[in-house]
Amino acid sequence: MKTTYNLRAIAANVISQVLDKGQSLSSLLPQYQRDISEKDRALLQELCFGVLRVLPQVEWIIQQLMAKTLTGKQRTLHYLIMVGIYQLAHTRIPAHAALSETVNGAIALKRPQLKGLINGVLRQFQRQQAELDERAAHHTSRFAHPEWLLARLKKAYPQQWQQIVEANNQRPPMWLRVNRLHHTREHYLALLTEAGIAAQPHPEEDEAIMLSEPCAVSLLPGFAQGWVTVQDVSAQGCVRWLAPQDNEHILDLCAAPGGKTTHILEAAPHAKVLAIDVDPQRLARVNENLQRLNLHADVRQGDGREPGAWCGEQQFDRILLDAPCSATGVIRRHPDIKWLRRDSDIPELALLQQEILEAIWPRLKAGGTLVYATCSILPEENQQQMRAFLTRHADAKLVETGDAQHPGLQKLPAAEDGDGFFYAKLVKSID
Repeated sequence: MKTTYNLRAIAANVISQVLDKGQSLSSLLPQYQRDISEKDRALLQELCFGVLRVLPQVEWIIQQLMAKTLTGKQRTLHYLIMVGIYQLAHTRIPAHAALSETVNGAIALKRPQLKGLINGVLRQFQRQQAELDERAAHHTSRFAHPEWLLARLKKAYPQQWQQIVEANNQRPPMWLRVNRLHHTREHYLALLTEAGIAAQPHPEEDEAIMLSEPCAVSLLPGFAQGWVTVQDVSAQGCVRWLAPQDNEHILDLCAAPGGKTTHILEAAPHAKVLAIDVDPQRLARVNENLQRLNLHADVRQGDGREPGAWCGEQQFDRILLDAPCSATGVIRRHPDIKWLRRDSDIPELALLQQEILEAIWPRLKAGGTLVYATCSILPEENQQQMRAFLTRHADAKLVETGDAQHPGLQKLPAAEDGDGFFYAKLVKSID
């Protein structure tokens, strides 16, 4: 059955809302995917993620092909051209299909008079692609990161910044977390093999499995029954450092969308878990994840800087603070981060993290454990944050994760491993 929509035009609209209105892909895509076929949902995601992953490269190519780029009310057509170039350069979509569907996108965007222009630019790219690829290999656009972020990465990781950039620009692997309440990892690997899904275990995280190729969750054995959860292996490390125990009072702060909340309960099913997040819409995801896994936690909305408003004077045996951060460690999963973040965000986020840490530390029992985690790779949010906190709090002892000079463990994104992530495990002194 012929569709009544043009997928390339939809992708151009989504990209426009990200770049011109500051919307996030994770909030936009589900809205647009509701109204298209299941087959097209994956392609829409590929087109949007792909263009934003290599945005400066595609922008540079258009500048070589057009004397004047489209602006103002025609700006969405500029993004449509980006979608066309991305298809021709980075996908296996047949060139004739990519061309015709992209050109017809001008009709869907109510600019039929620009069909000829779009067709001409895309055909010109086809003719000049080899030459443009050669020139682009020596242009700074090949890094596909904003200048401010490149500067921060070069300063923090003078020997590793290019590997980080390269990892950020790759498609991420799909990681699973096996629910130990149902299966051992070895048993679930056998179930995947029976289902024809190739996978391998992680050497450090006991429940982590990496699929050789991403697949729909509907194909995963027992997904609907809660046998397995999609979660990056680095995020899984949080619960290993937290080491939750049954019957303890545990706070999962900044808990949405609930991956770590459910992981805590899989590790300690009789723990009393309070899950807090400031965003009511994202909290709905926590409840959905708990329901699928048939687990229970006390889920409440609240600001981490004001614990009295949501837990009174209660204290906790363990606290997991997955702090609000720049998310610079998960760019490969959320390429729009590169274009939504600003350099000025970093000190603001560092201050917010400090305020939450200061507010929540008194709620940790003497002898209790707090794990501070971020999906950032920037020192201001991680090592520097921890070094300052330890200086201010004589009753905080760093354990198992670094030393006083280099507090915490920093993971960098890697093609066959996890996202960029930071962990620091603190224990509060008893005396």
